[in-house]
Order: sequence, then structure tokens, then C-alpha cells
Amino acid sequence: MTRFCDILISLLGLLFLSPLFLVLAIWIKIDSSGPVFYKQSRVGRNNKDFLLYKFRSMRMGADKYGLITVGGRDPRVTRSGYFIRKYKLDEFPQLINVLKGDMSLVGPRPEVRKYVDLYTDEQRKVLSVRPGITDYASIEYVDENVLLEKSNNPERTYIEEIMPHKLELNMRYIANPSVSEYLKVIYLTVKKIIR
Repeated sequence: MTRFCDILISLLGLLFLSPLFLVLAIWIKIDSSGPVFYKQSRVGRNNKDFLLYKFRSMRMGADKYGLITVGGRDPRVTRSGYFIRKYKLDEFPQLINVLKGDMSLVGPRPEVRKYVDLYTDEQRKVLSVRPGITDYASIEYVDENVLLEKSNNPERTYIEEIMPHKLELNMRYIANPSVSEYLKVIYLTVKKIIR
């Protein structure tokens, strides 16, 4: 049933958001050189890699300087990028991933291989389900980059504090992957973004 919801909502989302996609694409192209979309390899269901789509919010080659975004004024982020990241608009192209079946609307956020390789056997259970655009961890850590900005060692803080807690929150949904829980997470996400 959740897969049916994924297909229906992602199709409707892509249809209704297409004018916004066009505006964002033009803005991104005018603002900085490079492609409109950013594609990054992430780890999905059954530990398989897939390409995750986002609107590009950073300058070309930003990955070379780290995978974690730190603070509200990371110098790698473009002017348009500050806006689209603040309102989570960069995540909208993942509706394509949902339609393809790589992702669900709700599920554990997919990580890069570097961090998945650090998971314990228990934490690897998050790889038994489709990753999602949103989940309880996304809601809890909506301002994750601001938290990391306060750290003397953002990478260490992420690995030792934030990532384990996010994985604990992921297990909440995995333990009860019902349609009502699915709809609840979507509602809480929309509520959080509006606030």
C-alpha cells in the first residue's frame, strides 16, 4: 500500500511542482556554473548503491572539501543554494527516485557509503527497507548543519553523536511501517517545514 502511495504522490508532486522546478532550474543556472541537478551515490535497500537526485546547491567540486555541510554560511553553498536548502527545495528531485523505486517518501535517509561502512550489525537493519525522503530523524535534525557548526570537529560529532541517534530514530519507523505511520511522518514533516 505504501508503494502505491509513493507512486501516486510522487507523480502528482512532479506534475504540480513542475513550474517551481523550472524556476529553480533557471535560478541555479544563472547563479553559478554547472548542472541543475546534483547526483550522488547513496546506499539503498539491501546495501545496494543508487544515484540520489537533488537540485544543486553547492559550487562544483564541493565534495572534495567534505561530505558534511557545516553551518548556515558554508562557503561552498551558492546564493540560490542557501534559499533552496533552507526550505528543503533541494530534496524535491528525489520524487524521481521515489518513482523509480530507489526510495520511498518515508524511510531512513540514505547515507553515503563512507558512513554506512561504520554501521554496526544492528544499525544495518535500516538497509532492509527502502530509504526515504523523510523520517523521524529528518524531522528531529532539520537544522543538523547548524548543530555541526557549533562543533570543534563536525565529522566526529556526526559519526559519534548524530548518526547513532538518527539510526535509533530510523528504527522507530522500521518497527511499525504501517500506512498510518507513513502518513503521520509526512504530516509531521510538512508541519516542521512550514514552521
